[in-house]
Amino acid sequence: MAKDHLSAAAAAIQSLEAGAFVTLNSRLDRGGSLQARKLATGMVQLYWRYSYAGKTSREPIGVYDPSAPPKKLQPTARGYSIVAALEKCRALADVHVRRADTGGLREAKAETRKAFLAQKAEETAKSSRTLQKLLDTYVDHLKVQGRSSHADAHRIFQLHVAEAWPALAEAPAVDLTPDQVLDMLRRLIESGKGRTANKLRSYLRAAYQCAQDVRTLASIPVAFKTFGVAFNPAAQTRRSPQFDRADKRPLTLPELQTYWQLIAQRPGAEAIALRLHLLTGGQRIEQIIRLKWANVAVDALTLFDGKGRPTQGPRPHQIPLLPLVVADLNRLKREGEFVFTTTQGEKPISARTLTGWAHDIVGTSIEGFQLKRIRSGVETLLAREGLNRDIRGHLQSHGVTGVQARHYDGHDYMTEKRNALVILLRELSRLGLPVVPPGGDGTF
Repeated sequence: MAKDHLSAAAAAIQSLEAGAFVTLNSRLDRGGSLQARKLATGMVQLYWRYSYAGKTSREPIGVYDPSAPPKKLQPTARGYSIVAALEKCRALADVHVRRADTGGLREAKAETRKAFLAQKAEETAKSSRTLQKLLDTYVDHLKVQGRSSHADAHRIFQLHVAEAWPALAEAPAVDLTPDQVLDMLRRLIESGKGRTANKLRSYLRAAYQCAQDVRTLASIPVAFKTFGVAFNPAAQTRRSPQFDRADKRPLTLPELQTYWQLIAQRPGAEAIALRLHLLTGGQRIEQIIRLKWANVAVDALTLFDGKGRPTQGPRPHQIPLLPLVVADLNRLKREGEFVFTTTQGEKPISARTLTGWAHDIVGTSIEGFQLKRIRSGVETLLAREGLNRDIRGHLQSHGVTGVQARHYDGHDYMTEKRNALVILLRELSRLGLPVVPPGGDGTF
Protein backbone atom coordinates (compact mmCIF):
# COMPACT_ATOMS: atom_id res chain seq x y z
CA MET A 1 0.00 0.00 0.00
CA ALA A 2 1.52 3.34 -1.05
CA LYS A 3 2.50 5.91 1.53
CA ASP A 4 -0.17 8.38 0.39
CA HIS A 5 -2.81 5.65 0.69
CA LEU A 6 -1.64 4.88 4.22
CA SER A 7 -1.88 8.52 5.13
CA ALA A 8 -5.36 8.73 3.60
CA ALA A 9 -6.46 5.64 5.57
CA ALA A 10 -5.10 7.12 8.80
CA ALA A 11 -6.87 10.40 8.09
CA ALA A 12 -10.13 8.57 7.37
CA ILE A 13 -9.88 6.77 10.71
CA GLN A 14 -9.26 10.04 12.55
CA SER A 15 -12.37 11.59 11.03
CA LEU A 16 -14.63 8.67 11.97
CA GLU A 17 -17.61 9.30 14.16
CA ALA A 18 -18.72 6.76 16.79
CA GLY A 19 -20.61 3.86 15.24
CA ALA A 20 -19.67 4.73 11.65
CA PHE A 21 -17.83 2.47 9.17
CA VAL A 22 -15.24 3.55 6.62
CA THR A 23 -13.62 1.54 3.83
CA LEU A 24 -9.84 1.94 3.94
CA ASN A 25 -9.02 -0.25 0.93
CA SER A 26 -11.77 -1.46 -1.37
CA ARG A 27 -9.77 -3.72 -3.68
CA LEU A 28 -7.44 -6.09 -1.95
CA ASP A 29 -5.24 -8.37 -4.05
CA ARG A 30 -6.97 -11.57 -2.92
CA GLY A 31 -10.49 -10.26 -2.59
CA GLY A 32 -12.54 -8.31 -0.10
CA SER A 33 -11.85 -4.94 1.48
CA LEU A 34 -10.42 -3.45 4.69
CA GLN A 35 -12.86 -1.45 6.80
CA ALA A 36 -12.77 0.38 10.11
CA ARG A 37 -15.40 1.33 12.67
CA LYS A 38 -15.14 3.67 15.62
CA LEU A 39 -16.55 2.16 18.80
CA ALA A 40 -18.31 4.03 21.59
CA THR A 41 -15.17 3.65 23.70
CA GLY A 42 -13.19 5.65 21.16
CA MET A 43 -11.17 2.68 19.93
CA VAL A 44 -11.24 1.73 16.25
CA GLN A 45 -12.05 -1.83 15.24
CA LEU A 46 -10.68 -3.16 11.90
CA TYR A 47 -12.57 -5.65 9.71
CA TRP A 48 -12.09 -7.72 6.58
CA ARG A 49 -15.26 -7.37 4.51
CA TYR A 50 -15.98 -10.25 2.12
CA SER A 51 -18.76 -11.97 0.18
CA TYR A 52 -19.91 -15.58 -0.09
CA ALA A 53 -22.91 -16.90 -2.02
CA GLY A 54 -24.19 -13.36 -2.54
CA LYS A 55 -24.05 -12.48 1.15
CA THR A 56 -21.66 -9.91 2.61
CA SER A 57 -19.96 -10.45 5.98
CA ARG A 58 -17.39 -8.70 8.14
CA GLU A 59 -14.64 -10.59 9.96
CA PRO A 60 -13.11 -8.73 12.97
CA ILE A 61 -9.34 -8.34 12.71
CA GLY A 62 -8.40 -6.36 15.78
CA VAL A 63 -8.02 -2.88 17.25
CA TYR A 64 -6.24 -0.15 15.28
CA ASP A 65 -2.96 0.99 16.83
CA PRO A 66 -2.01 4.44 15.50
CA SER A 67 1.39 4.26 17.22
CA ALA A 68 2.41 1.00 15.52
CA PRO A 69 5.37 1.14 13.08
CA PRO A 70 3.68 1.79 9.71
CA LYS A 71 5.57 -0.97 7.86
CA LYS A 72 5.34 -3.65 10.56
CA LEU A 73 3.48 -6.72 9.25
CA GLN A 74 2.74 -8.16 12.70
CA PRO A 75 0.38 -6.64 15.26
CA THR A 76 1.76 -4.91 18.34
CA ALA A 77 0.60 -5.52 21.89
CA ARG A 78 -1.91 -2.67 21.42
CA GLY A 79 -3.28 -3.63 18.01
CA TYR A 80 -2.75 -3.43 14.25
CA SER A 81 -1.19 -0.92 11.92
CA ILE A 82 -2.85 -0.49 8.52
CA VAL A 83 -0.17 -2.68 6.88
CA ALA A 84 -0.54 -5.39 9.54
CA ALA A 85 -4.32 -5.33 9.07
CA LEU A 86 -3.89 -5.75 5.30
CA GLU A 87 -1.61 -8.73 5.91
CA LYS A 88 -4.27 -10.28 8.13
CA CYS A 89 -6.86 -9.68 5.38
CA ARG A 90 -4.68 -11.61 2.93
CA ALA A 91 -4.41 -14.54 5.32
CA LEU A 92 -8.17 -14.64 5.83
CA ALA A 93 -8.74 -14.37 2.06
CA ASP A 94 -6.45 -17.37 1.49
CA VAL A 95 -8.59 -19.49 3.82
CA HIS A 96 -11.78 -18.19 2.22
CA VAL A 97 -10.60 -19.07 -1.30
CA ARG A 98 -9.40 -22.56 -0.29
CA ARG A 99 -12.77 -23.31 1.27
CA ALA A 100 -14.81 -21.73 -1.54
CA ASP A 101 -16.59 -25.02 -2.25
CA THR A 102 -17.21 -25.94 1.42
CA GLY A 103 -18.63 -22.86 3.07
CA GLY A 104 -15.77 -20.39 2.81
CA LEU A 105 -14.30 -18.60 5.83
CA ARG A 106 -17.47 -18.94 7.91
CA GLU A 107 -17.42 -22.75 7.78
CA ALA A 108 -13.65 -22.83 8.33
CA LYS A 109 -14.13 -20.74 11.48
CA ALA A 110 -16.94 -22.99 12.67
CA GLU A 111 -14.74 -26.07 12.30
CA THR A 112 -11.85 -24.36 14.08
CA ARG A 113 -14.17 -23.38 16.92
CA LYS A 114 -15.55 -26.89 17.14
CA ALA A 115 -12.05 -28.37 17.29
CA PHE A 116 -11.06 -25.84 19.96
CA LEU A 117 -14.07 -26.66 22.11
CA ALA A 118 -13.44 -30.38 21.70
CA GLN A 119 -9.83 -29.92 22.76
CA LYS A 120 -10.84 -27.88 25.81
CA ALA A 121 -13.45 -30.48 26.74
CA GLU A 122 -10.86 -33.22 26.43
CA GLU A 123 -8.41 -31.26 28.57
CA THR A 124 -11.09 -30.69 31.20
CA ALA A 125 -12.10 -34.33 31.18
CA LYS A 126 -8.48 -35.42 31.29
CA SER A 127 -7.81 -33.23 34.30
CA SER A 128 -10.66 -34.98 36.13
CA ARG A 129 -9.34 -38.47 35.27
CA THR A 130 -6.45 -38.22 37.70
CA LEU A 131 -4.22 -40.92 39.09
CA GLN A 132 -5.83 -40.37 42.49
CA LYS A 133 -9.30 -41.03 41.06
CA LEU A 134 -8.11 -44.16 39.29
CA LEU A 135 -6.68 -45.48 42.55
CA ASP A 136 -9.88 -44.58 44.43
CA THR A 137 -11.90 -46.42 41.78
CA TYR A 138 -9.69 -49.48 42.20
CA VAL A 139 -10.07 -49.41 46.00
CA ASP A 140 -13.86 -49.19 45.60
CA HIS A 141 -13.70 -52.14 43.19
CA LEU A 142 -11.82 -54.23 45.77
CA LYS A 143 -14.35 -53.25 48.43
CA VAL A 144 -17.32 -54.27 46.28
CA GLN A 145 -15.63 -57.61 45.62
CA GLY A 146 -15.28 -58.16 49.35
CA ARG A 147 -11.50 -58.09 49.21
CA SER A 148 -9.98 -57.34 52.61
CA SER A 149 -6.96 -55.88 50.80
CA HIS A 150 -8.97 -52.73 49.97
CA ALA A 151 -8.01 -51.19 53.32
CA ASP A 152 -4.32 -51.93 52.78
CA ALA A 153 -4.43 -50.58 49.22
CA HIS A 154 -6.17 -47.39 50.37
CA ARG A 155 -3.61 -46.81 53.13
CA ILE A 156 -0.63 -47.36 50.82
CA PHE A 157 -2.08 -45.15 48.08
CA GLN A 158 -2.83 -42.39 50.58
CA LEU A 159 0.58 -42.40 52.28
CA HIS A 160 2.87 -43.23 49.38
CA VAL A 161 1.11 -41.61 46.41
CA ALA A 162 -1.32 -38.88 47.47
CA GLU A 163 0.81 -37.49 50.31
CA ALA A 164 4.27 -38.33 48.98
CA TRP A 165 3.62 -37.33 45.34
CA PRO A 166 0.69 -34.86 45.31
CA ALA A 167 1.49 -33.46 41.84
CA LEU A 168 1.47 -36.94 40.29
CA ALA A 169 -1.69 -37.87 42.19
CA GLU A 170 -3.55 -34.90 40.68
CA ALA A 171 -2.12 -35.41 37.17
CA PRO A 172 -4.01 -37.43 34.52
CA ALA A 173 -3.68 -41.16 35.10
CA VAL A 174 -2.78 -41.74 31.45
CA ASP A 175 0.32 -39.55 31.85
CA LEU A 176 2.01 -41.68 34.53
CA THR A 177 5.31 -43.11 33.26
CA PRO A 178 7.36 -46.15 34.32
CA ASP A 179 10.12 -43.78 35.49
CA GLN A 180 7.67 -42.06 37.84
CA VAL A 181 6.53 -45.43 39.20
CA LEU A 182 10.16 -46.34 39.83
CA ASP A 183 10.70 -43.05 41.65
CA MET A 184 7.83 -43.95 43.98
CA LEU A 185 9.30 -47.40 44.62
CA ARG A 186 12.87 -46.12 45.16
CA ARG A 187 11.65 -43.65 47.76
CA LEU A 188 10.19 -46.51 49.78
CA ILE A 189 13.15 -48.83 49.34
CA GLU A 190 15.62 -46.11 50.35
CA SER A 191 13.60 -45.50 53.51
CA GLY A 192 13.76 -49.19 54.43
CA LYS A 193 10.27 -50.13 53.22
CA GLY A 194 11.06 -52.60 50.48
CA ARG A 195 8.06 -54.82 51.16
CA THR A 196 5.75 -51.79 50.95
CA ALA A 197 7.41 -50.81 47.66
CA ASN A 198 6.53 -54.19 46.16
CA LYS A 199 2.96 -53.93 47.46
CA LEU A 200 2.58 -50.43 45.98
CA ARG A 201 3.82 -51.71 42.62
CA SER A 202 1.36 -54.62 42.72
CA TYR A 203 -1.59 -52.37 43.57
CA LEU A 204 -0.66 -49.82 40.89
CA ARG A 205 -0.25 -52.56 38.32
CA ALA A 206 -3.62 -54.07 39.22
CA ALA A 207 -5.39 -50.68 39.08
CA TYR A 208 -4.02 -49.94 35.61
CA GLN A 209 -4.77 -53.48 34.46
CA CYS A 210 -8.42 -52.98 35.38
CA ALA A 211 -8.45 -49.75 33.37
CA GLN A 212 -7.02 -51.64 30.39
CA ASP A 213 -9.20 -54.76 30.74
CA VAL A 214 -12.43 -52.77 30.96
CA ARG A 215 -12.58 -52.81 27.14
CA THR A 216 -12.30 -56.59 26.91
CA LEU A 217 -13.73 -57.89 30.19
CA ALA A 218 -17.37 -57.19 31.09
CA SER A 219 -16.86 -57.94 34.79
CA ILE A 220 -14.68 -54.83 35.17
CA PRO A 221 -16.84 -51.83 36.26
CA VAL A 222 -17.49 -49.28 33.52
CA ALA A 223 -16.08 -46.54 35.79
CA PHE A 224 -12.58 -47.65 34.71
CA LYS A 225 -13.41 -46.87 31.09
CA THR A 226 -13.39 -43.10 31.62
CA PHE A 227 -9.64 -43.06 32.29
CA GLY A 228 -8.77 -44.01 28.70
CA VAL A 229 -5.79 -46.12 29.78
CA ALA A 230 -4.06 -48.03 27.00
CA PHE A 231 -0.67 -48.52 28.70
CA ASN A 232 0.23 -49.96 32.10
CA PRO A 233 3.26 -48.06 33.45
CA ALA A 234 3.64 -50.27 36.52
CA ALA A 235 3.75 -53.41 34.33
CA GLN A 236 6.88 -52.02 32.68
CA THR A 237 8.73 -52.14 36.02
CA ARG A 238 10.09 -55.14 37.89
CA ARG A 239 9.46 -55.99 41.52
CA SER A 240 12.38 -56.37 43.92
CA PRO A 241 12.20 -60.07 44.88
CA GLN A 242 14.53 -59.75 47.88
CA PHE A 243 11.73 -57.98 49.75
CA ASP A 244 9.15 -60.71 49.08
CA ARG A 245 10.77 -63.45 51.09
CA ALA A 246 8.24 -65.18 53.29
CA ASP A 247 8.81 -65.32 57.04
CA LYS A 248 10.73 -68.60 57.38
CA ARG A 249 10.48 -68.58 61.16
CA PRO A 250 7.42 -70.68 61.99
CA LEU A 251 6.84 -71.17 65.68
CA THR A 252 8.40 -74.44 66.79
CA LEU A 253 6.37 -77.12 68.54
CA PRO A 254 7.75 -76.12 72.00
CA GLU A 255 6.89 -72.47 71.21
CA LEU A 256 3.37 -73.42 70.12
CA GLN A 257 2.96 -75.47 73.29
CA THR A 258 4.15 -72.52 75.38
CA TYR A 259 1.69 -70.23 73.58
CA TRP A 260 -1.10 -72.73 74.19
CA GLN A 261 -0.21 -72.87 77.90
CA LEU A 262 -0.49 -69.08 78.08
CA ILE A 263 -3.95 -68.85 76.45
CA ALA A 264 -5.62 -72.20 77.24
CA GLN A 265 -6.49 -71.44 80.89
CA ARG A 266 -6.95 -67.69 80.49
CA PRO A 267 -10.49 -66.32 80.98
CA GLY A 268 -12.00 -63.53 78.94
CA ALA A 269 -13.03 -62.94 75.37
CA GLU A 270 -9.51 -61.89 74.31
CA ALA A 271 -8.19 -65.39 75.05
CA ILE A 272 -11.24 -66.92 73.37
CA ALA A 273 -10.38 -65.05 70.17
CA LEU A 274 -6.77 -66.24 70.32
CA ARG A 275 -7.80 -69.84 71.04
CA LEU A 276 -10.19 -69.81 68.08
CA HIS A 277 -7.44 -68.46 65.84
CA LEU A 278 -5.06 -71.24 66.89
CA LEU A 279 -7.53 -74.15 67.06
CA THR A 280 -9.00 -73.46 63.63
CA GLY A 281 -5.54 -74.03 62.15
CA GLY A 282 -3.99 -70.54 62.19
CA GLN A 283 -6.39 -68.94 59.72
CA ARG A 284 -5.51 -65.56 58.20
CA ILE A 285 -5.85 -62.87 60.83
CA GLU A 286 -7.80 -60.50 58.58
CA GLN A 287 -10.42 -63.23 58.04
CA ILE A 288 -10.69 -64.28 61.69
CA ILE A 289 -11.31 -60.74 62.92
CA ARG A 290 -14.20 -60.29 60.45
CA LEU A 291 -16.01 -63.48 61.49
CA LYS A 292 -19.78 -62.91 61.68
CA TRP A 293 -22.31 -64.73 63.85
CA ALA A 294 -24.30 -65.47 60.71
CA ASN A 295 -21.38 -67.63 59.53
CA VAL A 296 -21.06 -69.65 62.75
CA ALA A 297 -22.90 -72.98 62.74
CA VAL A 298 -23.20 -75.62 65.45
CA ASP A 299 -20.02 -77.46 64.52
CA ALA A 300 -18.36 -75.33 61.83
CA LEU A 301 -17.74 -71.77 60.77
CA THR A 302 -17.32 -70.14 57.37
CA LEU A 303 -14.67 -67.59 56.51
CA PHE A 304 -14.38 -65.81 53.19
CA ASP A 305 -11.01 -66.01 51.48
CA GLY A 306 -10.35 -62.89 49.41
CA LYS A 307 -7.10 -64.25 48.04
CA GLY A 308 -7.06 -65.41 44.44
CA ARG A 309 -8.17 -64.12 41.08
CA PRO A 310 -9.12 -60.40 41.08
CA THR A 311 -12.21 -60.96 38.94
CA GLN A 312 -13.72 -63.45 41.39
CA GLY A 313 -15.34 -62.71 44.72
CA PRO A 314 -14.20 -64.13 48.07
CA ARG A 315 -14.28 -67.91 48.24
CA PRO A 316 -16.22 -69.50 51.15
CA HIS A 317 -13.88 -71.49 53.38
CA GLN A 318 -15.45 -73.89 55.89
CA ILE A 319 -13.63 -74.99 59.03
CA PRO A 320 -14.89 -77.61 61.50
CA LEU A 321 -15.05 -76.62 65.16
CA LEU A 322 -13.60 -78.69 67.97
CA PRO A 323 -15.79 -79.03 71.09
CA LEU A 324 -13.44 -76.70 72.97
CA VAL A 325 -14.00 -73.94 70.39
CA VAL A 326 -17.76 -74.50 70.41
CA ALA A 327 -17.74 -74.10 74.19
CA ASP A 328 -15.72 -70.90 73.86
CA LEU A 329 -18.11 -69.40 71.32
CA ASN A 330 -21.06 -70.25 73.56
CA ARG A 331 -19.46 -68.14 76.30
CA LEU A 332 -19.49 -65.02 74.12
CA LYS A 333 -22.36 -62.59 74.17
CA ARG A 334 -24.13 -62.60 70.82
CA GLU A 335 -24.70 -58.94 70.12
CA GLY A 336 -24.50 -57.26 66.76
CA GLU A 337 -23.06 -58.69 63.55
CA PHE A 338 -19.43 -59.48 64.36
CA VAL A 339 -18.15 -62.16 66.75
CA PHE A 340 -15.06 -60.26 67.92
CA THR A 341 -15.90 -56.65 68.59
CA THR A 342 -15.47 -53.80 71.04
CA THR A 343 -18.44 -51.88 69.61
CA GLN A 344 -21.34 -54.20 70.53
CA GLY A 345 -21.00 -56.02 67.21
CA GLU A 346 -21.24 -52.96 64.96
CA LYS A 347 -17.64 -53.22 63.79
CA PRO A 348 -15.03 -55.98 63.97
CA ILE A 349 -11.82 -55.57 65.92
CA SER A 350 -8.71 -54.63 63.96
CA ALA A 351 -5.77 -56.90 63.23
CA ARG A 352 -3.70 -54.60 65.44
CA THR A 353 -6.09 -55.22 68.34
CA LEU A 354 -5.88 -59.00 68.03
CA THR A 355 -2.09 -59.00 67.73
CA GLY A 356 -1.93 -56.59 70.68
CA TRP A 357 -3.90 -59.03 72.83
CA ALA A 358 -1.52 -61.83 71.86
CA HIS A 359 1.60 -59.78 72.62
CA ASP A 360 0.21 -58.67 75.97
CA ILE A 361 -0.34 -62.30 76.98
CA VAL A 362 2.92 -63.70 75.58
CA GLY A 363 5.18 -60.92 76.83
CA THR A 364 8.76 -62.21 76.82
CA SER A 365 7.82 -65.89 77.08
CA ILE A 366 8.51 -66.51 73.36
CA GLU A 367 11.45 -64.72 71.79
CA GLY A 368 10.56 -62.78 68.62
CA PHE A 369 6.89 -63.73 68.91
CA GLN A 370 4.58 -62.57 66.13
CA LEU A 371 0.98 -63.70 65.81
CA LYS A 372 1.42 -64.30 62.07
CA ARG A 373 4.05 -66.96 62.83
CA ILE A 374 1.34 -69.21 64.26
CA ARG A 375 0.02 -69.96 60.78
CA SER A 376 3.35 -71.27 59.50
CA GLY A 377 3.97 -72.98 62.86
CA VAL A 378 0.70 -74.93 62.60
CA GLU A 379 1.44 -76.02 59.03
CA THR A 380 4.95 -77.15 60.03
CA LEU A 381 3.56 -79.13 62.96
CA LEU A 382 0.96 -80.86 60.78
CA ALA A 383 3.53 -81.64 58.10
CA ARG A 384 5.71 -83.26 60.75
CA GLU A 385 2.70 -85.36 61.79
CA GLY A 386 2.37 -86.72 58.26
CA LEU A 387 -0.54 -84.68 56.89
CA ASN A 388 -0.02 -84.18 53.19
CA ARG A 389 0.14 -80.82 51.46
CA ASP A 390 -3.37 -81.04 50.03
CA ILE A 391 -4.98 -81.50 53.45
CA ARG A 392 -2.92 -78.66 54.94
CA GLY A 393 -3.84 -76.49 51.98
CA HIS A 394 -7.56 -77.17 52.41
CA LEU A 395 -7.36 -76.46 56.13
CA GLN A 396 -5.56 -73.14 55.75
CA SER A 397 -7.17 -72.21 52.42
CA HIS A 398 -4.02 -71.95 50.36
CA GLY A 399 -2.40 -73.86 47.56
CA VAL A 400 -5.79 -75.01 46.25
CA THR A 401 -5.11 -74.34 42.58
CA GLY A 402 -5.42 -75.89 39.17
CA VAL A 403 -8.34 -76.90 37.01
CA GLN A 404 -8.93 -80.10 38.94
CA ALA A 405 -9.16 -78.36 42.32
CA ARG A 406 -11.31 -75.48 41.03
CA HIS A 407 -13.78 -77.36 38.85
CA TYR A 408 -13.81 -81.10 39.52
CA ASP A 409 -12.96 -81.77 43.17
CA GLY A 410 -16.27 -81.21 44.96
CA HIS A 411 -15.27 -82.89 48.23
CA ASP A 412 -15.55 -80.55 51.24
CA TYR A 413 -12.62 -82.17 53.15
CA MET A 414 -14.39 -81.48 56.45
CA THR A 415 -13.48 -84.89 57.91
CA GLU A 416 -9.83 -84.44 56.95
CA LYS A 417 -9.79 -80.92 58.35
CA ARG A 418 -11.33 -82.08 61.62
CA ASN A 419 -8.76 -84.86 61.96
CA ALA A 420 -5.97 -82.33 61.38
CA LEU A 421 -7.34 -80.07 64.12
CA VAL A 422 -7.62 -83.02 66.54
CA ILE A 423 -3.93 -83.78 65.86
CA LEU A 424 -3.07 -80.10 66.42
CA LEU A 425 -4.83 -79.98 69.79
CA ARG A 426 -3.26 -83.32 70.81
CA GLU A 427 0.25 -82.02 70.11
CA LEU A 428 -0.41 -78.70 71.83
CA SER A 429 -1.62 -80.53 74.94
CA ARG A 430 1.19 -83.08 75.25
CA LEU A 431 2.52 -81.25 78.33
CA GLY A 432 -0.53 -82.46 80.25
CA LEU A 433 -2.38 -79.13 80.38
CA PRO A 434 -6.19 -79.50 80.65
CA VAL A 435 -7.91 -78.64 77.41
CA VAL A 436 -11.06 -77.18 78.97
CA PRO A 437 -10.61 -73.51 79.94
CA PRO A 438 -12.38 -72.00 82.95
CA GLY A 439 -15.63 -70.11 82.52
CA GLY A 440 -15.71 -66.40 81.73
CA ASP A 441 -18.14 -63.63 81.19
CA GLY A 442 -17.43 -63.56 77.46
CA THR A 443 -16.95 -59.81 77.24
CA PHE A 444 -14.08 -57.76 75.94
